[in-house]
Amino acid sequence: MYPPRSRTRRNNKHSSKRRRRTVWAWINVSLLLMISALLTYAFTSGNDSSGEPPPAAVAVTSPAPEQGETVPEASAAVLPSPEPSSTPEPSAEPAMEVSPSPPAVSASPSPERSVEPPEDPAPPQNTGSGLISGLPEDNTGKTVKLNFAGDVIFSGKAGQLLQQKGYAYSYAALNGMFKKDDLTVLNLETPITTGGVGAPNKQFVYKGEPEALDALKAAGVDAVNLANNHMLDQGEEGLLDTLKHLSKRDIPYVGGGADAAEAYSAKYFERQGIRIALLGFTRVMPETGWKAGTGKPGVASVYDSAEALKAIAAARKKADLVAVVVHWGKERTEQYDSVQQALGHSFIDAGADLVMGGHPHVLQGIEPYKGKWIAYSTGNFIFTRSSTEATWETAVFQAECSAGGHCSLKLSPMNAELAQPVPMNEVDGQLLLHRVESLSSGLVKIGSDGSVIQVTK
Repeated sequence: MYPPRSRTRRNNKHSSKRRRRTVWAWINVSLLLMISALLTYAFTSGNDSSGEPPPAAVAVTSPAPEQGETVPEASAAVLPSPEPSSTPEPSAEPAMEVSPSPPAVSASPSPERSVEPPEDPAPPQNTGSGLISGLPEDNTGKTVKLNFAGDVIFSGKAGQLLQQKGYAYSYAALNGMFKKDDLTVLNLETPITTGGVGAPNKQFVYKGEPEALDALKAAGVDAVNLANNHMLDQGEEGLLDTLKHLSKRDIPYVGGGADAAEAYSAKYFERQGIRIALLGFTRVMPETGWKAGTGKPGVASVYDSAEALKAIAAARKKADLVAVVVHWGKERTEQYDSVQQALGHSFIDAGADLVMGGHPHVLQGIEPYKGKWIAYSTGNFIFTRSSTEATWETAVFQAECSAGGHCSLKLSPMNAELAQPVPMNEVDGQLLLHRVESLSSGLVKIGSDGSVIQVTK
């Protein structure tokens, strides 16, 4: 006799439930095994990579200035590689430029100064090498103190004010800080000449008086970088005049010269028993004709970085400490991009100990790389004023370095007022330090005194 249909249905239902439970159990076990395998692989591969030797420096090549397309302002931030400077320098606003001090800035960042993590490039990752940027705690040897500051012009509204007040006005609020170190380096963006012919293809064309250099030297500035997008504003004649006026005052320069050999070569300084090599390069030029060549005056370009890397490697063999000043990036953009990062890494791979960037007119983040520092933008220093508030703030980047190329780094916050940098008050200074820390992709911590420390993970 057959069992009742209800009992058969109940048995089938229980059997189906058992099969489903069995299938789900096997699925869960399989997932757990897969996750464990992935975690094990990630852990072991991460440990293995730390013992590998670092890759050799690789030259970075990018389109020459006239080959790059003009980039609309709205899309510039998402491009993987920047084109030559096609956006104008900060626009002059007479009402702001004649004001000796900036309007009060709100404690909360404005939309222009957003510190949200960027999507491009991806935040740099800790290599796991165990290297800590900075001086060893037990360091007892001699050290040198270096100051790096941003862009300097003696033209436009800034030049007009300095002709009225005297060129020493630019350094009056610094309390002699450049005389208290071993080496101070600025980026000179004004050709110094009484002649020359203004470049016809540029919106902003600069020109400075030779007497501006007397105050610059008296303030304690030891060297200037000429590799930038304004050094040939007055043509080759203006550049050669600049070299002549600098040499007359015994102010060393890098990044520009009467030919490629001079433009790409390092200048050497003996300080505290330590030999320092300084080099300068630019990845911002209005046209390829600005590049120095054989028997041709110009600047040291890194649109193709092979020649620059060779110069860094040569300086590495002759110096205890190698510092590079570079002009790169996008104007008024606070996040450094992938091309800046690739170049900065290649400079250090070639032998640089410090990389100090400029051109964006605003401060950018700091990256520790293989125990060295890359400061992507030092902002303006002695400059005009624009409507972009972020350009009103800057810092002096202070490094203390040993003969072994180990450097500590500290920021001294400043207001970039019209033609005159002025130390910030405590509140504004802390806001600035916090913002630079935020722009550094979580790789550094900046203390209340401006000291920069690498974050270890």
